[in-house]
Amino acid sequence: MVETTGGFTSAQLALEAQTLMLPSLSHAEAIEIGEIAIGLGRDRALPIAVEVRLGQWSVFHISLPGSTDVNDWWIARKARVVMAKGTSTMFERVAAEEAGVNWYEHNGLSEELHAVHGGGFPLNVTGAGMVGILLISGLPQVQDHLLGVEVIAEYLARKGEQSAIH
Repeated sequence: MVETTGGFTSAQLALEAQTLMLPSLSHAEAIEIGEIAIGLGRDRALPIAVEVRLGQWSVFHISLPGSTDVNDWWIARKARVVMAKGTSTMFERVAAEEAGVNWYEHNGLSEELHAVHGGGFPLNVTGAGMVGILLISGLPQVQDHLLGVEVIAEYLARKGEQSAIH
């Protein structure tokens, strides 16, 4: 078995993505997802930046104390991975690790413009596919990923949706 970042497998991460499927994603709902992330960040005094996009439109972006402009650079690079592949940045990283390939070379994409580091999530809507993106930067990548999962699971719980993750 290949040792992967966070001990994740691509199969686990694919299942995780299925459990985090949204029933809808409006402008107001995208902002609500961002507000959940920032609420958790404030409660825990996390030095994070959070962005939520509808398509390529950034509808929510806040940088909490302790984050820097470098986090915006990470967010942009993670967003490009999610837009290019339609999966989470952690899934892309772990799948490349399992396959024993350099993700950037394998996909013909530059590391300068793309980041396969946890914290980038497609916001997939049942029947519509990827409608938006949740991006978190500021923590070690596994923690960025786990916070994003927690945010989407909390959003689904508030909407009364079942998530296998909680």
